[in-house]
Amino acid sequence: MAFLHAHFSSLSMDTLHSSLVWPLRTNSSGYPSSLTFSHPTSWVVKKSKKTRWALPRLKIYAVTTSPSSNTENPSRSPQRLLQELEEMKARERTPRQKYKLPPKTYILKTPMDDKKLAQRFLKSPQLSLKSFPLLSSCLPSSHLGDLDKAWMEDNLLEAKQALGYPLEALNSIEENSPAAHFDTLLYLAFQHEESERAKKSRYVRVGHSRLAFLGQFALSLALAEYFLQRYPREGPACLRERVFGLTNKRVLPYWIKVVSLDNLIFPYDEITKMKRYEREPAVKQVFLALMGAIYLCFGTTEIYRVLFEVFGMDPDAEDCQPKARRQLEDIDYVSSEFEGKQLTWQDIVAYKRPADALFAYPRLYRVCVPPGLHKFRGNIWEVDSLPQILQALGYPLPMSDTILEATEARNIELGLGLQLCFLHPSKYKFEHPRFCFERFEYVGQNIQDIVMAERLLMKHLDAPGHWIQERHRRLLLNRLCGRYLREKGLHKFIIYGEHRKTAFEENRKLRNMASTAVQQALHGLAYTVYGKPEVRRLMFEYFDFEQVMPKSP
Repeated sequence: MAFLHAHFSSLSMDTLHSSLVWPLRTNSSGYPSSLTFSHPTSWVVKKSKKTRWALPRLKIYAVTTSPSSNTENPSRSPQRLLQELEEMKARERTPRQKYKLPPKTYILKTPMDDKKLAQRFLKSPQLSLKSFPLLSSCLPSSHLGDLDKAWMEDNLLEAKQALGYPLEALNSIEENSPAAHFDTLLYLAFQHEESERAKKSRYVRVGHSRLAFLGQFALSLALAEYFLQRYPREGPACLRERVFGLTNKRVLPYWIKVVSLDNLIFPYDEITKMKRYEREPAVKQVFLALMGAIYLCFGTTEIYRVLFEVFGMDPDAEDCQPKARRQLEDIDYVSSEFEGKQLTWQDIVAYKRPADALFAYPRLYRVCVPPGLHKFRGNIWEVDSLPQILQALGYPLPMSDTILEATEARNIELGLGLQLCFLHPSKYKFEHPRFCFERFEYVGQNIQDIVMAERLLMKHLDAPGHWIQERHRRLLLNRLCGRYLREKGLHKFIIYGEHRKTAFEENRKLRNMASTAVQQALHGLAYTVYGKPEVRRLMFEYFDFEQVMPKSP
């Protein structure tokens, strides 16, 4: 017992509680009948009387000791020394954790001096084409290396055959033509972020992202023009759903698999066995980059051929149909060239603008402006507001027409288009669904996006695509676009319905949305009448889209 008291007094209560191993076996009264300790000495415990709120007191009556595990190998025995030696060698064989370096974005580098920086830009392929500045800005910032040329020799022929480009036609292209650089852009289009070359070479990775950035807007504009002319009576909401049904990220792997381009995107994996989150981002980037390369080298008409002939996209497929919704009855006429037939992509590609045409894109203008709008000529708005708008925008622009009647007819159509741009849907849409600015707004939104994208690509030659994408989004925020229009004082000419006029004048959110739509409609009208240069003039000279923050109206 003397040994028991001496040993128990040397143990603290914390040591005693920490050495308990739970759960305990309990008897019929609910109290633990025995305890086991991790200490080499085991204790025999007797329960005390039950209390209501406190734990039972434990009394120790006997002690049994177990032999120490160190008695088998004493500290100075040869077996113990050999065991420690083996443990030391095992610790030396285990690799130590390497020190994790900080990301490269946080490592400060010494700035390049002006002379080296100038030489770098002057030797860059991006400054090699003075006649094609947009195409030159999308070329890689450095010359292609041996590994890049080896990939092109191995895989470029397969990609051209899959896209339907005969070698004889591409070899006969002149050097001064944009198509002469199609091989370089096609190589960049397949180097997505997860490819081997993109991981090792920055100029390849940046060149691919810039192509994909441009391709998304070129594809949107091409499909918007196509569906507007194919379905002249449908609203922009239905047309957007058709575009999404053809080009959403879930169906793009199927189109890539149809033309057997999946082996170039994933050379070591089967695309059908990959998970969605693994294949969809890379396929989407490659598809958009392909559209960007085709747009730069061959134009919008070639995009139609690749989409509908090579990939085999069907605009009448069940997956591309718009949602069922209540349609307003359209009693107005459409232009004679759209009445009673649906235009195919071959009709749009084969169409050539007449030499004496009044507009840059006559078909697109006739789709957006219904013929019945002529009955609105001579109203109060045309007499009071139209001259002020023409003076503010600088319209009509001087044109070199040999026939005076052509100039007068264009000015009349321009006035009708401006009246439609300021005609809010709350005025006549329920009686005449196409008598509002929605179609011009749809065209203007897409042309505004691609014009700003081209501007940013030519302005920031060395910037990656994701940086330009964020810059593009910030410059074209909807609330700021409407604010540009209000800054010029043109919002007061918008024609609202009588039952909604007070609501739009008093509600700031409704007013901002309406002014944004009118501004985009003005860009769409400028594109269909005068072409893309007039859109650039409105955006960067008149409204000044690149200002940091416009002044409050």
